[in-house]
Amino acid sequence: MKIEHVHALKRLLSTPKMAAIIPHKNPDGDAIGSTLALWHYLTLKGHTARIIAPNDFPKFLKWMPGATEILNFERDNGQAKTYLENAEVIFTLDFNHLGRVGQMTPVLEGLSAPFVMIDHHQQPAEYAEVMYSDSTKSSTCEMVYQLLLQMGDGDMINSDIANCLYTGIMTDTGSFKYSATTSQTHRAIADLMDKGAQGTAIHHRIYDTNSPNRLHLLGCALRNMVILNEFNTTYITLSQEELDRYDYQKGDTEGFVNYGLTLEGIRFAVIFIENKEEGILKISFRSVGDFSVNHFARTHFNGGGHDNAAGGRSELSIAETTARFESLLPQYKEQLTS
Repeated sequence: MKIEHVHALKRLLSTPKMAAIIPHKNPDGDAIGSTLALWHYLTLKGHTARIIAPNDFPKFLKWMPGATEILNFERDNGQAKTYLENAEVIFTLDFNHLGRVGQMTPVLEGLSAPFVMIDHHQQPAEYAEVMYSDSTKSSTCEMVYQLLLQMGDGDMINSDIANCLYTGIMTDTGSFKYSATTSQTHRAIADLMDKGAQGTAIHHRIYDTNSPNRLHLLGCALRNMVILNEFNTTYITLSQEELDRYDYQKGDTEGFVNYGLTLEGIRFAVIFIENKEEGILKISFRSVGDFSVNHFARTHFNGGGHDNAAGGRSELSIAETTARFESLLPQYKEQLTS
């Protein structure tokens, strides 16, 4: 974080403030971990803080310290709007465009309070007075860790903050295997463990607790897998009917897209998931090597993210979307096969 931004944030927080902390829609481990860590920190510093999530988040994250205090904008709409309208500073974490918060977008756009952005995705929009944006970082949680150090408050990282930050770093690095995992990331993790993060327990809560329905849904997803060897590409589809058949719960498809990348020679893996309520297909893109799924998602599927992990959407049917997807691959054949 640039030193001038550190000074600006210190000035902003020099007196007790009423702060709102916002993750993106469908928040994942990094979004929940970073917002909860910041919430604990601001509360310890004497500020009044509240996390307002655009919608619900997965059950496997609800064990996290402070998770029961998170307001759900969809469910607690009136209370959430009142808090936002009275907030004196708005923190947005793990996203860099106000369009990422769904129905909250027009509410946030209408606020006059200063915004603080903390995010590690590419191509940020310039809506924040204080903008800590670094796409080289493994996760927003790693950035929050570094921010606390730069604010001179590393000694305030207690076990609750450490567990929240560890969770976000672990999930956004694929348990420390993605290329954005650096020696600095591992040094942060070591310090967080020294401060009370329980790595083994966190891994078990996130990855080793399944329901029978989720495993059956995974089996369905793998049966639907299409392998396009000519392009070193694979994709999975899940229809709304299939999700309903296995009593889909938020977060159940987390990690499914990565199974394609375990196949020998595959460099590009995608999952298309139907959401009838929103009238869209939600798409997750993953790659290995130097094929940028961020560029692919931004160019063709109204999305974006990181070079090796991105998201997108389509308003066409599964059949139409996958046909369009396959039609795009020939122009990327050299990148996918060289």
